[in-house]
Amino acid sequence: MNIKKHIPNTLTLGNLFCGTLATVFAIKGDFYATAVLVILGIGFDFLDGFAARLLKVQGELGKQLDSLADMVTSGVVPGLVMMQLLVNAIDIDAVGYFGVDAYGKTGSNLPYIGLLLTLFACYRLAKFNIDERQSDSFIGVPTPAMSLFVISLPLILEYSSFNFFIELIQNKYFLLAITFLFSYLMNAELPLFSLKFKSFGFKGNEIKYLFLLLSIVLLIVLKIVAIPIIILLYIILSLINNLVRK
Repeated sequence: MNIKKHIPNTLTLGNLFCGTLATVFAIKGDFYATAVLVILGIGFDFLDGFAARLLKVQGELGKQLDSLADMVTSGVVPGLVMMQLLVNAIDIDAVGYFGVDAYGKTGSNLPYIGLLLTLFACYRLAKFNIDERQSDSFIGVPTPAMSLFVISLPLILEYSSFNFFIELIQNKYFLLAITFLFSYLMNAELPLFSLKFKSFGFKGNEIKYLFLLLSIVLLIVLKIVAIPIIILLYIILSLINNLVRK
């Protein structure tokens, strides 16, 4: 029995385990635990690919298993978090989340729109598996990037003192715009640079080093608020990189 070929798949299952637990905490409204588990899951997602390349045991099973795990951690979880944010934003009082209360008062179905993130994440992951153009870069925003953006929003509400961002995240129109925007960006024909380094020289990696430097500065200055800004920065720098190449 070749043990080493099972190491990457075990790491992938670690991603799935974290995503499953994150789903439970997202439903409970414990967004801190949700965020920690999603970040751990994304960490496992990075390590499984790294281990597969290092051990030279890449295969079709690992590829499919990776997408199934990502579907939970970076698909189901952000959809549930966005749904919870929309619940809070529309302030449905005693109605309950989406149904009818004891007095027959109808609740809002608007929060269900947050699950569009889950549906479009699934579509993206299926496309990724059959798209041979995405070995060294991405076409469309990766699902982990979308997930990190969304799970950071409730943390900003709880741990940030920037009133502008707090009021923005509590606005249902902003949340709906984010939902529609990322649903589109995940599947758009938009080339985005990958953070994989074939070499560590500056030439050819300028955009990657610039992104990492700016990200560190933003994290130091803005802390938790920096996370969604870093994701937007990644998209903007990719657009600039595309224009420069053209």
